Amino acid sequence: MLERLFSLFSDSATSNRGDDGDDPKVAAAALLFHVMDADGERSEEERVRLTQSLSETYGLSDAELDRVLEAGEAADREAVDLYAFTSVIKRELDEQGRLDFIRLMWEVAFADGVMHELEDNTVWRVAELIGISNRERILLRQDVASARGIDIKG
Repeated sequence: MLERLFSLFSDSATSNRGDDGDDPKVAAAALLFHVMDADGERSEEERVRLTQSLSETYGLSDAELDRVLEAGEAADREAVDLYAFTSVIKRELDEQGRLDFIRLMWEVAFADGVMHELEDNTVWRVAELIGISNRERILLRQDVASARGIDIKG
């Protein structure tokens, strides 16, 4: 009976994931949705920035962008931790690519003009998991905030 139960969960997880499990675009979308939702409020500005970021970064067609957004949002909703996504990002991107990704996370977090501590914490956790130093993370935060005309401390 336990084998049937494990098999059911295993088959369900595999079929829900499809081919998206190791897709860096879906992993990126899931993490961007996660930072956008971290403060419990989903602003239109954050959604627009998330969509633009994915479209510009990956050069996606409208149909592919819709697929990645849908898969990323579903993956984030079903995730119990960030490791499934960060492991893909760390494996697929070089150091500069990972720095650029943290910049994207800050851009989504700052898109509504407000930095909530839970958004800050989410970017911090992701940065650590993908091998970005505290110094680099903070410099990127300051750079994005400055570009948006937002005054931050630390």
